[in-house]
Amino acid sequence: MDAFFAAAEQAAKPSLRGKPVVVGGLGPRGVVATASYEARRFGVHSAMPMAQARRLCPNAAYLVPRFALYRSVSDQVMELLGALSPLVEPLSLDEAFVDLEAGGTADDSRSAREAGERLRRDILRTTGLTGSVGLAGSKMLAKIASEQAKPDGLVLIEPGTERELLGPLPVRTLPGVGPATGEHLRRAGMTTVADLAAAGEDELVRLLGRAHGGAVFRMAIGHDDRPVVAERDAKSVSVEDTFDVDLHDRVRIRMEVERLADRCVRRLRASGHSGRTIVLKVRRFDFSTLTRSETLRGPTDDAAVVREAAARLLEAVDTTGGVRLLGVGVSGLADYTQEDLFAQAAAGERQDGEETDPSREPVLMEQAQGRDTRPEAERRWSAGQDVRHGDYGAGWVQGSGLGRVTVRFEEPWSAVPGRVRTFAVDDPGLQPSDPLPLVRPPEDQSSWPASRPKSRSAADPEPEPGSADASPGGGEVAGLCGGEGRSRP
Repeated sequence: MDAFFAAAEQAAKPSLRGKPVVVGGLGPRGVVATASYEARRFGVHSAMPMAQARRLCPNAAYLVPRFALYRSVSDQVMELLGALSPLVEPLSLDEAFVDLEAGGTADDSRSAREAGERLRRDILRTTGLTGSVGLAGSKMLAKIASEQAKPDGLVLIEPGTERELLGPLPVRTLPGVGPATGEHLRRAGMTTVADLAAAGEDELVRLLGRAHGGAVFRMAIGHDDRPVVAERDAKSVSVEDTFDVDLHDRVRIRMEVERLADRCVRRLRASGHSGRTIVLKVRRFDFSTLTRSETLRGPTDDAAVVREAAARLLEAVDTTGGVRLLGVGVSGLADYTQEDLFAQAAAGERQDGEETDPSREPVLMEQAQGRDTRPEAERRWSAGQDVRHGDYGAGWVQGSGLGRVTVRFEEPWSAVPGRVRTFAVDDPGLQPSDPLPLVRPPEDQSSWPASRPKSRSAADPEPEPGSADASPGGGEVAGLCGGEGRSRP
């Protein structure tokens, strides 16, 4: 998918279409999750500190992520991929490998291209967003092709042209060649994939070791035999928080660790797993990062057990100078739980309402969002958050502060940008809301009287302006992807 989070926000908010949008953690230590193509022209990119992004592009819309919306769209896309083949390997919410041959969808370049173009049309029709497709004989080359196809394109790498394509690309293009390996190769005089192929396997093994060097050489000559794996087993479950202000109070630090442990267990249970190894991560004021772990007698998904283990690990860490990040994880996953009578007894003593309020969950993939330290009354509303007002309908928060919250009332299918209203943060008429779908759902016309005209389907041609069929006040929706629809009366 193209600039997935930002594109989804632009599709959901007509007033932001064609404008720079940055999605990420809005705290002082938050980072960029996704930047729209308009924001990228200013140099903003993912994983950049949000403070730097604001300096580069001060006029962009900075929004918190809405993972409920992104997951919903992702499910729609993955369903389309599943119709192409039983072998679909998701890499993230917005990216996946698909084995077209296994699904009988394609067996040559022509049929592969047809399948790719059909997929792009189906994604646009279903989600209102664009995706880019890379077609090739291996996962590595398909990934490279999809990057070259962005935005909103399709690139097919014909068999036999792999080495010609790879040669001029930088070594970092290859999977497994990160910053450290890339720098090591640069010092050895290798900056392009062609340099790696020319150096030969023996030289790369000498530089990088037998396993890594051999793998890099095979990819440099275009050989990648990794299969598409439909099921990818999780190896660990973890959550992290970066804090706006370094934590010094030992009691506060322990409370945060326990809260993270509770969140981690909720994710663990949601994945249907338990785990044996509890991991604590602490990043201190000087950016030094410490990791401590403890392995239990057997796998558990009990929050009390994980909390106690994480607290024990914390005792062995010096936090005197301050803590900027904390994380709790569980690894050694299994699909069963070791019975622990002591843990069960402890769990039985806890109150049902002890779990953290879901509204406090971080909004940027756990680790990217800085903690919000504003007063409780102002913390309720975050930029980009979905809301609904009894009088004005659906909208989203543009900003809040000083006891006020500003909301723009518009829907994904609104023909024009919506109006802006400002309310007190505790206005009873303003309530949080679930995200609206990006594509307007069809109206249920089964109960309409026969005399009432049915709405025009997306496949029907739009009437000419001024014709008898043109409805007064209607019009095309100005959408990121040119979707069609009509404004509400």
